[in-house]
Amino acid sequence: MPTPYEVPSTVMNKVTAQYLKGNVDEITPPTWASLVKTGAHTEKAPEDPEWWYTRCASILRKIYMKGPIGIERLRSEYGGRRDRGSRKKHAIKGSGAIVRLGLRQLETAGLVTKLGTKGRVISKEGRHLLDRLATQIREEVEKENPELKKY
Repeated sequence: MPTPYEVPSTVMNKVTAQYLKGNVDEITPPTWASLVKTGAHTEKAPEDPEWWYTRCASILRKIYMKGPIGIERLRSEYGGRRDRGSRKKHAIKGSGAIVRLGLRQLETAGLVTKLGTKGRVISKEGRHLLDRLATQIREEVEKENPELKKY
């Protein structure tokens, strides 16, 4: 059975975001989602109106791949380089409120659980969901490119 390790992350996040939007009622964008930047390193808010679902899907995939993982490490994953004018660029972490609220919603949905003080890990339901979506994606990719079946 294919896992999220074996499918492209962009396709995986897109499909997972569509699933979360349509089937998981606990995942809802907050009222301030259309106004905020995703970190101090960005200049503007995201242009995609459905960016919240994409971020939650990405968090879920990162927990699957790198779990147990905590909030600070996830902030580093979503950070970037801050343009400081003529001075050197520095690494800046992403928004903590976005990561915390996304994790809280994923925990309420039962897709992620806490592992004491070590961080979050994917739950049995979350692992089953991502494996099932990865299987669907793999089948679609193999239809487009039959040479990938041997892998």
